[in-house]
Amino acid sequence: MLARLTGLALRRPRAVLLVVLLLVMGAGTLSMGLQDRVTAGGYEDEGSESAKTTGVVEQTFNQRETNLVLVVSDGRGVDNPQVATAAESLRQRLAQEQGVSNVASYWSLGRPAALRGEGGGSALVIGHIAGDFDERIDRAEALRPKYTGTVDGLNVTMGGTALMWQENIKQSQEDVAKAESLVFPLTMLVLVLIFGSLVAALLPLAVAFVALLVGMAVMWGLTFATETSNVVVNITTFLSLGLAIDYSLLIVYRYREELRKGSDIPTAITGAMRTAGRTVVFSSVTMAIAFTALLVFPHPFLRSIGWSCMATALIAAAGALLVVPAMLAWLGPRVEKGRILRRKQHPGAAAESGFWHRMVTFVMRHPVVASLGVLVGVVLVGSPALGMNLRLPDEQMLPQSAQSAQVAQTVRADFNTRELDTIQVVAQNIGNPQSRSSDIAGYAARLSSMPDVARVDALSGSYADGRQVAPPGPNSARFAASDATYLQVVPAVDGYSEAAKGLVDDIRSGPAPFDVTVGGIPADNADTFKTLYDRMPLALGILAVGMFVLLFLLTGSVVLPIVAMVLSGLSMSATFGAVVYIFQDGHLRWLVGDFITTGAVIWMIPVMIFGIAFGLAMDYQVFMLSRIKEEWDRTKDNTQAVAVGLERTGRVITYAAILISTVFVVWVTSGLNYMKAFAIGIPLAILVDATVIRGLLLPAVMKMLGRGSWWAPKPLRAV
Repeated sequence: MLARLTGLALRRPRAVLLVVLLLVMGAGTLSMGLQDRVTAGGYEDEGSESAKTTGVVEQTFNQRETNLVLVVSDGRGVDNPQVATAAESLRQRLAQEQGVSNVASYWSLGRPAALRGEGGGSALVIGHIAGDFDERIDRAEALRPKYTGTVDGLNVTMGGTALMWQENIKQSQEDVAKAESLVFPLTMLVLVLIFGSLVAALLPLAVAFVALLVGMAVMWGLTFATETSNVVVNITTFLSLGLAIDYSLLIVYRYREELRKGSDIPTAITGAMRTAGRTVVFSSVTMAIAFTALLVFPHPFLRSIGWSCMATALIAAAGALLVVPAMLAWLGPRVEKGRILRRKQHPGAAAESGFWHRMVTFVMRHPVVASLGVLVGVVLVGSPALGMNLRLPDEQMLPQSAQSAQVAQTVRADFNTRELDTIQVVAQNIGNPQSRSSDIAGYAARLSSMPDVARVDALSGSYADGRQVAPPGPNSARFAASDATYLQVVPAVDGYSEAAKGLVDDIRSGPAPFDVTVGGIPADNADTFKTLYDRMPLALGILAVGMFVLLFLLTGSVVLPIVAMVLSGLSMSATFGAVVYIFQDGHLRWLVGDFITTGAVIWMIPVMIFGIAFGLAMDYQVFMLSRIKEEWDRTKDNTQAVAVGLERTGRVITYAAILISTVFVVWVTSGLNYMKAFAIGIPLAILVDATVIRGLLLPAVMKMLGRGSWWAPKPLRAV
């Protein structure tokens, strides 16, 4: 296949480039409709018990989760009669807004202490914005100016999860514009420094442009088959840029190496495609398989990332294999035009004279010491990862200046309430719930006596500490339907915490007078992580088998694939340690910018970092092992193959790591917590893999293994 592509590029370079140009123009037209077809949601498993229970509460009981919060404050105190009158007017006005329901307040609910702030200067109004995910955030944006500032003489600030996601989307759009304005000039500068020529530097960017537009068109097509998260726009943009540059750089670098050997241009292109082109194919398929693991999760958000990254890797490789040889054949010597830097060329330079060869040779003289030193360093850096706590997305992901984040922090600090984190316990098909009032009362009392429960509200009244504290009132009717009832459990702990997850498990496993299902934020939290943990072995299994098969086909060894995966896993442990140290524990704010900490890491951070960074780390493992395999086939000397192979790939992998790290590190300017984490985690994993793992641990391990590095059972050798 590569030979045919190369032959076509050499015979008809202009025709190849024209076809690619027409394809890109068509893809660009289609991709213009992508933004209108993606969703800002997709973070929940719609098939989980919590999601189904929430649906029952909404449809059967016409009750909605609280996603709208107003903090109302006044210097006269919230119990002042004039303040109470103005607040009731505010509540009624909010209740009449289109798409807003279940509006209640401190004043309308009988002035419960839970909705009154410390000192009595503030109180809460809560409600629900209806619609799907995108409709809710659009409505929140429209409501904010009307319910922020001075309203009826009261100081009002609007918050809630609907506004939180709206601010997240808006911040993300601003961050993308900022990142793009930085990444392209920075990347161009680095490419010019690497290639020394303006024309040569533009070649990888041309491939990136092709990969970006075609990738966006493919994502547009995907929206017709499955729910697609808007995150694919960012992922496709920056991963296309990074991988297209990586693959183009590898081919061009090998092409220049062939020229330095004295080959003419067609021969150099053919040689580069036969070697580096083959590596690009294996690398892109390796990346695609790595991201296949994300498809086993039911969350549309993760599945969208998986499809996006798979498509981007394959499209970037196809673009490099088509465009680079055609451009090199068409431009010929003109590819060196616009030369800014002049470097002395060494046509017959010996690999033994290079920096990487000298360092690798030194390491292989002391393999045990080098291995132990690296392992100790990686364990120390990665040790904070053992204390990683995962959390659903909340105000932590936003900058401290975000209005919804400020409201959430105010509620946490000033209000002794978990009214926003309630657990719904639903019983269906029980007949007339009034006839089961004694069962409901007994069950509510038992639930209220459980640790970490503040109060239980039910059809039969309110309960705390195992006894009834309030008789049924007008609001109790909301807990009844024709043949169903539900109980509302107010936790005494943070609804996102481990204790809340334990409470959900206890309710589900505990005795009940009827069959129940459990929903609400704590249940959603518990179900999300249960799904992640349940599906993780399958995802890792797919990843391991896919990596093993591909690396075996690349190297002919059953040992090196295992070594490569273990070494990439070590670089990931160091990355997760840094993420926990910074974003969970709150260190190094001076380096990454200010952010909110809650003592946990948003769950999508380690999942996305692992998917992207592990794939990229394996990308460089393929680059290295491919060249080492060439030298092994030529010399059958393991030590020489490692030293020469790493020397030959030393500069190109260093350049590739710097370039793709540049692409991601610009996200440190983002105001979003999770984007900052990607900006630190992904480049760190890449740089650790491209330096410490490549320069120290890989040669040390292969030296200790000796010729055993290349072992394979006899039946597999023919493969």
